[in-house]
Amino acid sequence: MRLTAPRIAPLTEAELTDDQRAVLAPMIRAGRPVLNIFRTLAHSAAALKGFLGWGEYVLSKKNDLPAREREIVILRIGYLCKAGYEWTQHVPIGERAGLTEDEVARIKQGADAGWSDADAALIRASDELHHGCFISDATWAALKRHFSDKQCMDVVFSAGQYTQVCMMLNSFGVQLDEGQTLDPDLKGF
Repeated sequence: MRLTAPRIAPLTEAELTDDQRAVLAPMIRAGRPVLNIFRTLAHSAAALKGFLGWGEYVLSKKNDLPAREREIVILRIGYLCKAGYEWTQHVPIGERAGLTEDEVARIKQGADAGWSDADAALIRASDELHHGCFISDATWAALKRHFSDKQCMDVVFSAGQYTQVCMMLNSFGVQLDEGQTLDPDLKGF
């Protein structure tokens, strides 16, 4: 976590306007807790509505990357962006998608940490997008050996979405949700 307190505090139930409550209503109706990220972004109901629409694409089956591979990209971006909140949220999602505890640990080490060619290409693509906003020809060719054009597009879409998420989390100081703990390796993020 980069900040120890929020710069923009998550809204409480009592603070929500009708517009904010309307955007958060699907989460509330589903019986899920409304996470700090959404309670923070609700300060701008219109922005949150747009954000949720694009995020739904990235996290849905409309994204042609298999969930495990998508989570490799998301976790690598979260790690590179030093976004403790994002990492904490997506480790269990990645594990449910098929990542092992060892693989999650190796995401921190990068593409040369014993990955298959396909997984290494995803991590290299994430690194290149993070550092230069561009996938090199060599990495693109490696992706194309394993993924369709649409899946390669979804690598970029996923990395871009989660770069934006990390920027918001880090800059707004979104804190972990109740009951969560930060990975000890990420202290000082």
